[in-house]
Amino acid sequence: MKTLVIIPAYNEEGSIASVIRDIHRFAPSVDIVVINDGSTDRTKQRATEAGAKVLTLPYNVGIGGGMQTGYIYAKQHGYEIAIQMDADGQHLASELPKLIAQTEQYDLVIGSRYVENTSYRSSLLRRVGMVFFSNLVTLVTGQRFTDTTSGFRAAGPRVIDLYAKYYPMDYPEVEALIYLKRKGCRITEVATEMRNRETGKSSITPIKSVYYMVKVTLSVLMSAIRYDRAAVSK
Repeated sequence: MKTLVIIPAYNEEGSIASVIRDIHRFAPSVDIVVINDGSTDRTKQRATEAGAKVLTLPYNVGIGGGMQTGYIYAKQHGYEIAIQMDADGQHLASELPKLIAQTEQYDLVIGSRYVENTSYRSSLLRRVGMVFFSNLVTLVTGQRFTDTTSGFRAAGPRVIDLYAKYYPMDYPEVEALIYLKRKGCRITEVATEMRNRETGKSSITPIKSVYYMVKVTLSVLMSAIRYDRAAVSK
């Protein structure tokens, strides 16, 4: 099936080339598009030299805008599978075949660090946040999720179409999941190994983490209210 890997990247010159080379090694038949999200370093140059298609945004729009750009590109070019991967090397290209295989049965496949025991270890604060959001999304959707913040995801044609039309803009992983459940999509998780970022540093500071938890929690609860009202009106 025609498959595209979407990599949103902001100032990732230190890792983007190795990420692309690993994809070529483990999944040589897929195409790669890097969404260069207003980088001020050599991300575009490194990605181009490594053999990826690069779309450069004129300024930094954030992860949500970058991902939607990738899904619009996937839809316009007739891709049947679109896979999200981080540019910092956290997601292993060797796990791509595992996600792709499940897209025959599901609209979205999430690479999870916690559905089975893996070698990934996160900080206590990050782990608390992941457990909180997993329980919240499970409560709202009625489906058990273990890794709602994972950005390692493979989407089939239905999700490509939905995400090309709408993708949450700010810290979007959890909201994007709720959105698909509201649309009746079939979603599953598969166990995948992940590692800590290879270079650079995360944009998530302690203050941003608090903002993230409050903002996403309110968004999930609002989505649940809208869903319940829609169900009652039918």
